[in-house]
Amino acid sequence: MGISKDSLKSHHSFIDKNNLPFVLLSDPDKKAHKLYGVLNEKGGTIRSTFIIDESGKIVKEYRGVQVKGHIEAVIDFLEQL
Repeated sequence: MGISKDSLKSHHSFIDKNNLPFVLLSDPDKKAHKLYGVLNEKGGTIRSTFIIDESGKIVKEYRGVQVKGHIEAVIDFLEQL
């Protein structure tokens, strides 16, 4: 699933436009952003990925993610589990 500060309406449009097969959560008040420590000093989002196991434990963090090559790194990690 994905989460951002964008509105639910914006998420629905993005999901439809890109035919996404997963849930996008809206966090306009930034509560989850603060809990995960992904806000920069200006209040912007630090693009991050968290891999969370079935018990809710974070098993891997990627912070300051660059899109190019990221999905491959995540897949490589998941294949090692």
